[in-house]
Amino acid sequence: MASLVRRLLLPLAALLLVAPTGCSTTSTSGGTADAGTKPAAGQIPTGAGPQHHYTAQSQPAAGTCHYRHTGGQPLPDPACTPGALNPDVTPATITTTICRKGGYTGGIRPPANITDKEKHLNAASYGYTDSLHDAEYDHLISLQLGGDPNDPRNLWIEPPSPGHKPGTGPNNPKDGVETQLHTTICKGTITLTAAQHAIATNWTTAESTLGIAR
Repeated sequence: MASLVRRLLLPLAALLLVAPTGCSTTSTSGGTADAGTKPAAGQIPTGAGPQHHYTAQSQPAAGTCHYRHTGGQPLPDPACTPGALNPDVTPATITTTICRKGGYTGGIRPPANITDKEKHLNAASYGYTDSLHDAEYDHLISLQLGGDPNDPRNLWIEPPSPGHKPGTGPNNPKDGVETQLHTTICKGTITLTAAQHAIATNWTTAESTLGIAR
């Protein structure tokens, strides 16, 4: 009888010792969000947030990202650059983060020695071969709108806009859109979430989508 019980219990014990699959989580050295935490459809992914020590992040393979354009203005490839959020910035924390007096973004911005490496790699991702001096390594969801500082899903080589004078450095109208959205968030006219989705979807139409006039 004892022998029969052991034969019945051994297979059950083996099953209980097998770890469940499909729940593993991995991360890069830079702490970016991993593939095990993919957002639901239509949801912007969340990054690792500000780091004490940033490391250069891997970028999409060369030539795999493709620009789109609206009215001649460049937009990123949503498959490569969907945007990523800073987990420290939420509707409940905007008064102590992006809307606080004295500034917030300067203390969380990655240093140039990190972003310069990433910028060159991301230029290859997008097949950008013009002067990097005139291109901006841009946070799709800017830091002042609660974008993640160094998640590769939130950064792209933004080419100069039409009419840009070569050699004068980055000067993109997207910056003005970001500032206007930030001002409107901090006034309480629009929500943080609405602004983030609008800028991530199409920065050229973000203001009109949100009903903001300048």
